[in-house]
Amino acid sequence: MKLQGGQAMQTFGRDTPMDRPNPGGRAAIFVPHPEATAVVSAAVNNGSGMVGFGNADGTVTVYFENNRFRDPGLHQWQSKVFKAYGRMVERAPTTNKLSCDASNLLQVGFIEGGEILVRDMELLAQWLQRSDAADSMPESAEIHAGR
Repeated sequence: MKLQGGQAMQTFGRDTPMDRPNPGGRAAIFVPHPEATAVVSAAVNNGSGMVGFGNADGTVTVYFENNRFRDPGLHQWQSKVFKAYGRMVERAPTTNKLSCDASNLLQVGFIEGGEILVRDMELLAQWLQRSDAADSMPESAEIHAGR
């Protein structure tokens, strides 16, 4: 989804990867919709990095990292995204996972292995501002792990 002129446009579909990727595979990067349900809003905060994939029933499975314990190594938004992606592709046990209706999320980009491509820096910036994490905003739309 993308907000334009106060109206939501659905972009979940062809562009959103379906099924959990294997290590190195492609996943979507999301931010919560400003009007997400209370359950989704309560789960993600502090500029959470959110990655996931679409399900056949129209829901989305999302893994997230919100740096609840304030680890300095996870301050940057992209570090949270890489952490959440690692959990997802390695199928690591976690409580930082949810499935929700796609209308609760806005897709802002993709992650594939060690590379992130943010397609909507404006929506990402809005999310980070709303969650009091604007200082974790990446400098570039293209991000490579370890750089």
